[in-house]
Amino acid sequence: MRALSSPSLSTKPEPLQAAAQRLAASFAALDLKARLAAVTREIPGRIVFTTSFGLEDQAIAHAIFTNDLPMDVITLDTGRLFPQTYELWSSTEAHYGRRIRALYPERREVEAFVAQHGIDGFRTSIAVRQACCGVRKVEPLARALDGASGWITGVRAEQSLERAGTPYAALDAVRGFVKVNPLLDWTRECVVAFVREQGVPINPLHDEGFLSIGCAPCTRAVRSGEPERAGRWWWEEDDKKECGLHNRPRATLKTAVAP
Repeated sequence: MRALSSPSLSTKPEPLQAAAQRLAASFAALDLKARLAAVTREIPGRIVFTTSFGLEDQAIAHAIFTNDLPMDVITLDTGRLFPQTYELWSSTEAHYGRRIRALYPERREVEAFVAQHGIDGFRTSIAVRQACCGVRKVEPLARALDGASGWITGVRAEQSLERAGTPYAALDAVRGFVKVNPLLDWTRECVVAFVREQGVPINPLHDEGFLSIGCAPCTRAVRSGEPERAGRWWWEEDDKKECGLHNRPRATLKTAVAP
């Protein structure tokens, strides 16, 4: 399986690290539009925003599209998304008059995985489930980020204990880009208020208790009192509910924090 985007020979880590530091030092005083505009000023080269059409991603896409920011908006179609997610994809393109580029898993890798493990074999173990995520998500993400200088995500610190320590902006020196989380300090209530005030299209599953939406067979509604991501891979006992998209090697990631 392809590694998650390696830096080009022209990548210069020092300027990118400095950009990450400036972004981290200034983001708290800025609204979402200003945060994204700052990313385009500070990070030279191609900036990618990957959306899964969740609540946070829709807020970011709204800010990008309505302000015509120069960012590539890409989605990873795993082939197992909810029908409602595909409908939202279509309505989002119609609402903003913009196409959202789709990347798909490599056909032969999907065929080989299903042949070995079965169509729902990801439930047999965490390792097999992570392998499925690797084929359907992580490898396409590597192609999405190939040659990028910046990666925008919808990660919020409040979403889980694993994400609580996520920096606002950080240089991945191995993969050669700055990862920025423009909603890092937002609460879910802030995101809900924003999309309602701005008239942003959202997935109707959110109103049915699906707080974090991924592939259909791997997502259920969250019960009262459960954390936001409890509905993802709910059959697993491991508290770390991640697919691998946001895994970051501690030894290679240089965190930029505000002084």
